[in-house]
Amino acid sequence: MTTPLVAGLSVAAAAMGSRYMIQAWQAFKARPAASRMRRFYEGGFQPTMTRREAALILGVREHAAMEKIKEAHRRVMMANHPDSGGNKYLAQKINEAKDVLTGKIKGSGSAF
Repeated sequence: MTTPLVAGLSVAAAAMGSRYMIQAWQAFKARPAASRMRRFYEGGFQPTMTRREAALILGVREHAAMEKIKEAHRRVMMANHPDSGGNKYLAQKINEAKDVLTGKIKGSGSAF
């Protein structure tokens, strides 16, 4: 008498667990793609740009390779270019960040 009861409870538990796992998988697949995107530096610029601030603006490390800096500059500039509705001041700061990281402008606070 107890064997059919235990078997029935086991089947019910397995069915409920499977249902929960399917719902969790569907919720995982349906999450927005925007959550995976990187966030850009939100501002609060210092009077003299440092290497750290320049790296934060472009989203790279302070001592990144030249190719990574150029690619990051292009990506951030595409998002904030004045011709496509961006801000002129932000575009200026993005260009300044590239110059500081490539060594064209000496940034303050460089730790060499």
